[in-house]
Amino acid sequence: MDSRLYNKQIIRLAGSITRAGRLAAPDASASADSRLCGSRITIDITLNGETITDYAHELRACAIGQAVASVIAEVIVGLTVDEVEEGAEILKAILQERRPPPPGPWIGLEPFLPVADFRNRHGSALLPFQALQQAIVKAGIGEQQVGSSK
Repeated sequence: MDSRLYNKQIIRLAGSITRAGRLAAPDASASADSRLCGSRITIDITLNGETITDYAHELRACAIGQAVASVIAEVIVGLTVDEVEEGAEILKAILQERRPPPPGPWIGLEPFLPVADFRNRHGSALLPFQALQQAIVKAGIGEQQVGSSK
């Protein structure tokens, strides 16, 4: 195991996932799969206008995907669709440019800076945002920004 990739913070996040399971009556659900690593995540959301009011997920993913899902689960309730899009863009900037996240709800993505050096893991990291954005689109709000996994 490469300690640069699977640092202590990522391992801690992967082991402390909240909001596991499914919602009884979601406004929308979506799944995303990674053919490369076999990861899969299914996300349920409820919304009030453009604000996420509840969230749950089922995942079968590597530590990277689990850790990103953990960060999302910790902050998602109360965020707007625009803030979700901002989070996806922040993670892409972390992975593509090694740009640290700004202060705010997505500061928890900072442990993923070393993942930038492992392009083959970028899809795993983006998978939870892909499913979340798909659920938002299914709810009739927003457009998917992250792109499909490979």
